[in-house]
Amino acid sequence: MMIDKSGILTINGGSSSIKFALFEMTEFFKLLLSGELENIGTKLAAFNYHNKITGQTNNINIVANDYAHASEFLVDWLEKEKLFASVKAIGHRVVFGMEHTAPEIITPELLVELKNISAYDPEHLPEEIELMELFCNHYPDLTQVACFDTAFHTTLPLVAKMLGLPRKYYNKGIQRYGFHGLSYAFLIGELKVLDGEKAAQGKIILAHLGSGASLAAVKYGKSIDTTMAFTPSSGLPMGSRSGDIDPGVAWYLMKFEKMGHAEFSHLTNHESGLIGISETSSDMRELLEVQLVDKRAAEAIEVFCYQIKKTIGGYAAALCGLDTLVFSGGIGENSPEVRSRICDSMEFLGIELDKLKNDKNEQIISAKKSRVNVRVIKTNEELMIAKLVFDIVNPSIKQNS
Repeated sequence: MMIDKSGILTINGGSSSIKFALFEMTEFFKLLLSGELENIGTKLAAFNYHNKITGQTNNINIVANDYAHASEFLVDWLEKEKLFASVKAIGHRVVFGMEHTAPEIITPELLVELKNISAYDPEHLPEEIELMELFCNHYPDLTQVACFDTAFHTTLPLVAKMLGLPRKYYNKGIQRYGFHGLSYAFLIGELKVLDGEKAAQGKIILAHLGSGASLAAVKYGKSIDTTMAFTPSSGLPMGSRSGDIDPGVAWYLMKFEKMGHAEFSHLTNHESGLIGISETSSDMRELLEVQLVDKRAAEAIEVFCYQIKKTIGGYAAALCGLDTLVFSGGIGENSPEVRSRICDSMEFLGIELDKLKNDKNEQIISAKKSRVNVRVIKTNEELMIAKLVFDIVNPSIKQNS
């Protein structure tokens, strides 16, 4: 039986989805309820959930013409759930935080500040602010906390943060911020549990590979470089995001294709990457299934793996060596073929996979003779948010990992 008011609800809003999870505030953060609204704004909008207490699972189609409809649906549904009465605090994932280096209790002042920087991340911040305002208005008596994805990367040295633009733009906040920080913080915590403090303080490359994909170089537990920069569209080619492109491409498209800034943003965020190159799908699983008969799908996979391989080499140089490589995210956790392609011919860096272990998606997939420990760790942004919120609402209680 759950202790009254011992729950932490986490809200993870994406550009077309909202994930949620409810944890009991015990020392082990027991998951009670989880779910997701997906494909928001399309005819395929759906809602799925799993109640760990009753075992009830459901997946239903819903009408969610926009983010506001989806958010209201979620609030209405949660209010009917008996478990929701136990919620003491709500944690919100906020992708972009600029100078915010730690979780913060949500206040009207913070929301105004976030609105003022929404232009820096128009793909995420407006919807996230909308979610926070909705939950704050509905539940003004609950402690609500903003957990910033960019916070993990505030340790980046100047040489990694500064872009090659006139310094006046850096002074205005145009720099490398990095994203997927909640995932990376969770992975470092898990690595410490699995391999000990020494490993977690070593030279580490974390690969969060999903529809959004990035890499981070971590030394002494701190981020020293990461692929995503000013926005989550930069870095690696992803499911539908372009990754890094020549600035001249923007000039060319605007001048000769008469493309406006909104069209260009949509192109680089929703029509590029895997779906742009393959012209069929942004889903790596679908591309792998047809690669032998579809040259475009094969090329999309090849570009994705090549760019990651190249980045691993560069980050090993930045770290002055490499002790641990961690694969995570939907692709990183579930695709042996992609991991194998990335690590192929990387023996010169000390990376060698055990084919059988890799094919079985085991936790450690490196060969015994590999100098680099290669791991597969399932990430959990929702649990990371819950732990951060716990520290805010119970500052005097030390967590157990």
